[in-house]
Amino acid sequence: MRRARLEIQVDILRVLAQHGPLKLSHIMYKANLNGGALKQYLDFFIQHNLVEERTLSKKRVVYAITQRGRTILKYNWEVNSALQTTEEANKIPALLY
Repeated sequence: MRRARLEIQVDILRVLAQHGPLKLSHIMYKANLNGGALKQYLDFFIQHNLVEERTLSKKRVVYAITQRGRTILKYNWEVNSALQTTEEANKIPALLY
């Protein structure tokens, strides 16, 4: 089953929020995306200040979620939980704050 664009974007932000700064290949595996598509999403996120690119050494670049990216994740979680009726949806994950 194909994921919607919004689901892919949320998955990428969630991976970065849960696992901290990651290399491109690690995000690829955790978000289940190919490199070309992931790079396009990351470029979009960087342009909109949702993710930042950090250079650790000449060859090592990692990507980290920004506070604005965490805010977007929090809003997404709130919308999804408002649409769900289970008690589990009322628990706010600590990674959103």
